[in-house]
Amino acid sequence: MNILEIRNLHVSVQRKPILCGVELALQPGEIHAIMGPNGSGKSTLANLLAGREECQVTAGEVFYQGLDLLSLAPEERARAGVFLGFQHPVEIPGVSTARLLKEAFNARQRYRRLPEMDAIAFRDHLGAQAGKLGLPADWLLRPVNVGFSGGEKKRNELLQMLVLEPHLAILDEIDSGLDIDALALVAEGINALRDPGRATLLITHYPRLLDRVAPDRVHVLMGGRIIVSGDMALARELERQGYGWLEEVAT
Repeated sequence: MNILEIRNLHVSVQRKPILCGVELALQPGEIHAIMGPNGSGKSTLANLLAGREECQVTAGEVFYQGLDLLSLAPEERARAGVFLGFQHPVEIPGVSTARLLKEAFNARQRYRRLPEMDAIAFRDHLGAQAGKLGLPADWLLRPVNVGFSGGEKKRNELLQMLVLEPHLAILDEIDSGLDIDALALVAEGINALRDPGRATLLITHYPRLLDRVAPDRVHVLMGGRIIVSGDMALARELERQGYGWLEEVAT
């Protein structure tokens, strides 16, 4: 069974058609990358999968592990193991990263009918995951994303993914704003979660992250649909030539 299957998906935002027949399937254990020019609908696809209300489905179906994903509320999708790493993570004053993740982790445990972690056990678990990203202990006590740089916010998104261990991770430009060292840590985090029970959808403009992650497939989204798919050779061709050579295919 596919972890994610998208069939002929059409989506509008404020009555403007953005996605126009997207077809995509992710099998367990796979990492797929989506590339495309600005305004092609990459973030709209990510937001739709997470349940953003402004994304209106006008046609098509989306299945997550055999479930009708579109029938689930955003919080139900999250509890079931769908995770979105935001392109522009929001700040949450007054709520520490540790507290946010403890509540989210135990909510997931309750949904799966698994034992919750007490404060001491979760502190150790969170500290171990933060260590994989090179994050200091005091980071976890800071309000979520408040005063963080762009790169720090992206690393905080990845920390959430490592702690929650989603079955489907959707990472919207997780590599933007990262220096070389931070990019290496992010790639290690993504690779650490790669196993037969999960799938990851990476949205990116550049192949620098993909070189470290080695996705199973690379897709180009243009004109509201996936117009071509391939391997890393496709990503490198896009870096050399841009998207102009694909415009005729997209029309």
